[in-house]
Amino acid sequence: MRRLAAKGGGEEGAVAVIVAILLVVLLGFAALAVDVGLLYSEKAQLQNGADAGALSIAQTCAKDTAHPECSATSSLAKGFADRNSLDSLSNVQSIDLDLVNRTVTVTTDSLEAGRTDNQVSLYLAGVLGMPASTVVAGSTVVWGSPSKGVTPFPLTISKCQVTSLLIDGSQQLIQSHGSNANDDCATTPSGGDTPGGFGWLVQDAGSCGALVDLSANEGFTNTGNDPPSNCDAVLNGWAADINAGRDVVILLPVFESVAGTGSGASYDIEAFAAFRVEGWKFAGASTLPLTFRNRTEWAGANACSNPCRGIIGRFITYTALSSAYEELGPVSPYGATVVQLTN
Repeated sequence: MRRLAAKGGGEEGAVAVIVAILLVVLLGFAALAVDVGLLYSEKAQLQNGADAGALSIAQTCAKDTAHPECSATSSLAKGFADRNSLDSLSNVQSIDLDLVNRTVTVTTDSLEAGRTDNQVSLYLAGVLGMPASTVVAGSTVVWGSPSKGVTPFPLTISKCQVTSLLIDGSQQLIQSHGSNANDDCATTPSGGDTPGGFGWLVQDAGSCGALVDLSANEGFTNTGNDPPSNCDAVLNGWAADINAGRDVVILLPVFESVAGTGSGASYDIEAFAAFRVEGWKFAGASTLPLTFRNRTEWAGANACSNPCRGIIGRFITYTALSSAYEELGPVSPYGATVVQLTN
């Protein structure tokens, strides 16, 4: 009996052709994976550089619009863009500065040694006729003084306690009960700024802070001499930071006038002021350090003994990166400004 011999030569040739075709496809996918990853990395570097550059220019303009770096030719954008690039090379395509609306937009693109502007070399895609690609990133930042947002601590203070001489100046005691150090700050016989009021604002539900909207021009009072009980964690956090040598800076609402009495009183809030907290004294019973730091550290006008209640520190010029405020307005004379990324 004869055995039939298998004839596989033709099939082997077909498999070789298929493998060759698949290799091309696989190489194409490899090129896509490698080069797309490269482009994503380049985009992230450029975006970080654009963000950092725009934030730096905005912070400079928030402090002083006449500063040389508060300009459409600022060197800050290029410096931050280069530092955020892995090869320390990048290009600032443009700086769009709008001082009226307090915004700055920085646009960055790629820069490679030996190549024209905005050309990112691709490794494997060159086989498919794509030797390079372009990558652009942009960032817009706005700055201004807060006009709407939640104050982290629900205490409002009279504008008579904040003057241009006190900003970046001397240590000050801000009292919620007892006579204020400034002679032009009117108080009631009980020591409040209005009968039955001690400067406490009505808090948001479940929060230590209170929503302040300058356009509404009112903040309703919460009566009582004690600090709100749900602010224990905030005060404990302040104490831990101060003990660790870290600054605690809060934006306090500043009221221009107050009307009404007790829980029916309302404050005409004018602005926010930046206050670096250094100590406090409050009444009540809770787990927080109600009298933080020895009062003998602050003698004379800043001494705080019964029935004195309040916080002590300094008003400062302060610019913060924060998304906690819903709206920003023109820079106020109270020294508190905020910069925010808008995209």
